[in-house]
Amino acid sequence: MAGPNGRTVRDLRRASRTAVLRRLYFDGPLSRFELGPVTGLSSGSVSNVVADLVADGLVEEAGSVDSDGGRPRTLLKVAAASGHMIGVDVGETRIRVELFDLTLTELARAERPVERRGYAVEDVVGHIRDGVAEVLDAADLRPERLLGVGVGVPGIVEHTPDRGAVVHGQTIGWDAVPLEERLREVSPLPDTVPYFIDNGARTLGQAEMWFGGGRGARNAVVLLFGSGVGACLVTPDVEQGRAVEWGHLTVRLRGRRCRCGALGCLEAYAGAEALLERWREAGGRPPEGSDEESALTAMLTAAHPAGDATADPAALAVLEETAEYLGAGLSDLINLFQPERVLIGGWAGLRLGPLLLPAVRRHATAYALRHPAGKVTVELGRLGPDAVTIGAAILPLADFFSRGGHRAGALPAGPAPARRTPLEGRAPR
Repeated sequence: MAGPNGRTVRDLRRASRTAVLRRLYFDGPLSRFELGPVTGLSSGSVSNVVADLVADGLVEEAGSVDSDGGRPRTLLKVAAASGHMIGVDVGETRIRVELFDLTLTELARAERPVERRGYAVEDVVGHIRDGVAEVLDAADLRPERLLGVGVGVPGIVEHTPDRGAVVHGQTIGWDAVPLEERLREVSPLPDTVPYFIDNGARTLGQAEMWFGGGRGARNAVVLLFGSGVGACLVTPDVEQGRAVEWGHLTVRLRGRRCRCGALGCLEAYAGAEALLERWREAGGRPPEGSDEESALTAMLTAAHPAGDATADPAALAVLEETAEYLGAGLSDLINLFQPERVLIGGWAGLRLGPLLLPAVRRHATAYALRHPAGKVTVELGRLGPDAVTIGAAILPLADFFSRGGHRAGALPAGPAPARRTPLEGRAPR
């Protein structure tokens, strides 16, 4: 029966389970006594919810602590082995598939290189299918144990009622690709295991906001630099983050042609693919037959050689110009959204960042309005090259929490909500 606000007893019970699970996940181990104030639940409700979660195998004891004059208090934590997720990063140079337990400890991984000439939907779907099977086999895990598979992709993701997630990836030649349908057609997983597909910049942002450099911030922008450029905007109104096509902001009238077909996009100057192309045009010589990541490393080495070697002036000039374009593009985000933090991630961002970050900050400050520029910090992301994969795995994890620790299908559907070392210091925003 529904109450005056339309919420049923089942809704209230699910919300209570969600509150306890999230607090134990981010702040645990905690005692039952400590759970009351942080969840807003009565001591009786906490005891009932904890008993249910322990019976379901989601929560377990984690030792005890002395109390003031009373009996020791039992500590509780989320049971790591009570759920598993797969995260997939569909990058433009490689596809990475990782299997995690409920605490996001990596259990297995598989990687497949992507050839730019062969970025066909069938190839990507096949790589994901084979990667999922490989990590499950490596961990000896039955497919039905999965809470879901999260996939981060380049491009705009449209969630449709009839075809699931549809990807509009103009820069990679994908026009309204029903990726969820395609994956389900070849999937080694049972129908009870859902797919969660979203933009890769958003999954990167999700990971950094939950576990990385965005923790504690209410307004942040997380940037993804790879072959192309993307961003995730997080505000109080968009707590889960919104992917924005920042790479296709016009930074130069009648400028270089971008992969999307337009002229003067930021991506045409700052993405790794365009940066290497500009170096070649200026006389640079990437190693013959090298992939994009190796070529970018060679360019950075040419610009900043070790010892007394002479720097390549063409590489230096391209990098300096790139820093100014990035700073100018960043100033638009600062002026428009006034974030507290800007975090730079993605494989190219993490390689370029240590060298370009001071210049990017300087140019961003010069181009932005003084007041918002004075309040923002610009730093590298903290989760490394696996951040997109971690963020993709968070998609089924967040859905699991929103259901009160019930798997998809166990309750009526509601609104959409390494290795072997776990991530430390987790806290929600």
